[in-house]
Amino acid sequence: MKPIERITLLYALATLVYGCDSDRRLVDPGVSKSLMADASGVPSTEGLASPRWQETARKFITQSALSGNSAAATRVYAYLSVAQHDAVVRAEDAIGVNESETDATPGNGLGSGGRSRLEADRGAVAGASAVVLTYFDPADAPLFEDQVQDQANAGPGLPHPDFGRGEAVGRQVGAEAIARAKTDGFDLPWTGTVPVGSGLWFSSAKPPRPPANAQLPGMRPFFLTSVDQFRPGAPPAFGSPSYLAALAEVRGISDTRMAEQVDIALFWARGAGTSSIGGFWNTIATGWIEESGLREREATHVFALLDAAMMDAAIGCWDAKLTYWFIRPPQADPAITLIPAIGLPNHPSYPSAHSCYCGAAAGILSGFFPAKTDSLNAMVAQAGLARIYAGIHYRFDVETGAQLGRNVARFVSEVDRSGSSAVAVR
Repeated sequence: MKPIERITLLYALATLVYGCDSDRRLVDPGVSKSLMADASGVPSTEGLASPRWQETARKFITQSALSGNSAAATRVYAYLSVAQHDAVVRAEDAIGVNESETDATPGNGLGSGGRSRLEADRGAVAGASAVVLTYFDPADAPLFEDQVQDQANAGPGLPHPDFGRGEAVGRQVGAEAIARAKTDGFDLPWTGTVPVGSGLWFSSAKPPRPPANAQLPGMRPFFLTSVDQFRPGAPPAFGSPSYLAALAEVRGISDTRMAEQVDIALFWARGAGTSSIGGFWNTIATGWIEESGLREREATHVFALLDAAMMDAAIGCWDAKLTYWFIRPPQADPAITLIPAIGLPNHPSYPSAHSCYCGAAAGILSGFFPAKTDSLNAMVAQAGLARIYAGIHYRFDVETGAQLGRNVARFVSEVDRSGSSAVAVR
């Protein structure tokens, strides 16, 4: 076993990311703190609106049918986060700031514009979030509206007028996000056919089903200029020495699978308790946003790039999957056993979707939080190993997937820095 494979990140990672109490329940520090005001009556950075809405989205996704579909869950996060950031930017442009109300002072978490800016930002986030989440979860619309009111009333005194102004901008942006979602191609049926041949994937479901998320290559990306922009080269030829060595590795792990490896596989399959890999990375981001004391505009920028990059990585991943149609390890060697709680995903093996998501997430987050790069790299490595431990991927699947995700993240970051394209509903 290689050194990285000896790292048991389960408890250490949980402690690092979430914090852990005496009975080992995972606690999300970024969203568990209530909205509050400091002694001067100025809401602190703990009063960010966006992390709480991210928590609300995680709860909805965990309790819905989306919990079993990381691509569908990531799409919700992407529209939510991009709308939040676009709303904040537009609200600040439209409303401006009132420097005379409460100017920024060291440690008050406000920045230029004082309370006017803070309230406009929070209102923009709340308005956009309520509209977007209502589209994806109409049954909980009253709960989302209650959350808007809770955030409007969180500051000292009566609701600040700039909260309402920001909220109006946010609702308009949310409506534009919904219009985009309705025509992005995600809901279109897949009309292709599954090729048949040696070394090609086939549905192991009984009865056989079309590949999950096969419509993704037809979805409109947020940043990519084409779905095949970062399409990787072909996997090792089926039956070649390099392929047989990769298959033998999966078989060897399956034959001697240890409890620690099962735990790692389950940890990543379940999104560390968030039910999706996108939820996991949004929780990571939330904790580091709060730890860094970011303002609303900065926080929503992190979420927007993170989730848009993961969604685009998924689109690129499925483009590759449906280009190569590569067989899963247990389909090539039926003696490879699965972990029942994970099973065999109903789509081709190459590249690994988990690794595509994780590579994209790590690439974006390392740009915002460079001191966390080593931790991020370790997470990506273990997320990939988890899929090998589960018996569902070859090592070349996870290595290629992580690289595809990092390529997407690098492109997203370059476009964002260039100023030629803003993170916006477009």
